[in-house]
Amino acid sequence: MVKRHRNLWTSVGFDAMDLGVESAMVIGLRMMALAKGGPGAHAEAERMVREKIDAGIALQQMALTGSLGLSPDGASRKALAHYRRRVSANRRRLAGA
Repeated sequence: MVKRHRNLWTSVGFDAMDLGVESAMVIGLRMMALAKGGPGAHAEAERMVREKIDAGIALQQMALTGSLGLSPDGASRKALAHYRRRVSANRRRLAGA
């Protein structure tokens, strides 16, 4: 029996692709919300900027405290998962699900 090794970077690539697709959905939903105008659009624009800053700072803290792990592929996976949780929450919220 031949032992096969998974290509971890292929898996990371698919995780990145999934994040990209879901991010595109969020962008479309946000553009619709912003196009409506009004106070809701202004609040959404502020929220969008605040979330990006908060997510970046949180990822930096994870990196500085060693929470991302020691291997490059593991750190990549955890960084993608960090953003994916936030993007998924935004997709659900914006879609009204």
